[in-house]
Amino acid sequence: MTSANDLWNTDERRALREAVRGFTRREIVPNLPAWEDAGELPRSLHEKAAELGLLGFDFPEKAGGEGDFIDLMIANEEIILAGGSTGVTSALFSHTIGASHIAAAGDPWQLDEFVRPVVAGTKIASLGITEPGTGSDVGSITTRAVREGDEYVLTGGKTFITSGTRADFVTVAARTGGPGHRGVSLLIVESDRPGFTVASKLKKMGWLCSDTAELVFDQVRVPVRNLVGQENTGFLQIMQRFESERLTLAVQAVATAERCVGLAKEYATVRTTFGVPIADRQVIRHKLAEMQRRTMVARTYVRDVTARWAAGEDVGAEVAMAKNTAVEACDFVVDEAVQIHGGMGYMRETEVERHYRDSRILGIGGGTNEIMNEIIAKRLLGAPKTSR
Repeated sequence: MTSANDLWNTDERRALREAVRGFTRREIVPNLPAWEDAGELPRSLHEKAAELGLLGFDFPEKAGGEGDFIDLMIANEEIILAGGSTGVTSALFSHTIGASHIAAAGDPWQLDEFVRPVVAGTKIASLGITEPGTGSDVGSITTRAVREGDEYVLTGGKTFITSGTRADFVTVAARTGGPGHRGVSLLIVESDRPGFTVASKLKKMGWLCSDTAELVFDQVRVPVRNLVGQENTGFLQIMQRFESERLTLAVQAVATAERCVGLAKEYATVRTTFGVPIADRQVIRHKLAEMQRRTMVARTYVRDVTARWAAGEDVGAEVAMAKNTAVEACDFVVDEAVQIHGGMGYMRETEVERHYRDSRILGIGGGTNEIMNEIIAKRLLGAPKTSR
């Protein structure tokens, strides 16, 4: 019987890890400080990643893709383990949320016009769901698209949009029907359409190299052929992709924790106090042991759930548990890693400082820790009874 861990360590995937590791050390690590200062990744990185085949994972062959979801997770892992960051992975792979619904819908024209170019690294995709007043409540979005003949007229705004300042197109959730989740559709909106405006480039605590935007749509005319799937099915399409996003964040959290265990261990062996390495101090040794324990437990569970999800099992509650387990482990580890580094851990030049800032979003994005617990509770206890 093949274990979940074996799936992550086939000969082909070990070769993939080596290729991604080399790519990260060559193309990402030397440039990451400059990208953090600039607040975005260069388009050339997408093109180089595409040349290596990294942007086609979990996309169908008919759209130029190759490889599966676990391949995509390995690419995320290895970028972080080799000295990259979750800021890099969030921006470089924003097409996995921005174009995934289009790929799933399977319209040939949309595949050629939008999905193939992002897989080839020549276009950048983004996903526009969140609004200032809705957060994770997708059914309450107010951005509206009114049909006029062969076009929709789009009005409203989105916020916290990853890759929003660089995107060539945004897959936008808009209300095309009545109230609630049954009235939501997805529209592909090219960024050069009149009325499409990047209102602001948002400044964040972490993920500094990943551009995040507030978008405004002022009577933007969008062709009906840009509708993804059937009208008023957008909510279902969004829900079907949320689990993959949550697993991605869980994998990123585990990889960040694993990287920080290694960085803390390395620092503890070279930093001396009173003539001996701090790794010889029991308090430091026990910190490292607990960091490693939590990381390995989280990795084992996340890999198991990811393999089951990729095989088609209904593991929605387990996905929520995996995300919260990984985030909890990561939160603990990055905090301890900074503590072990002492004053150096507070300096921007130290890698653990970046991981400390970057990791804070992992328990918020893709559904907060609290929403994950509600998903788990519903599976465990059933939906709560409402009082009359």
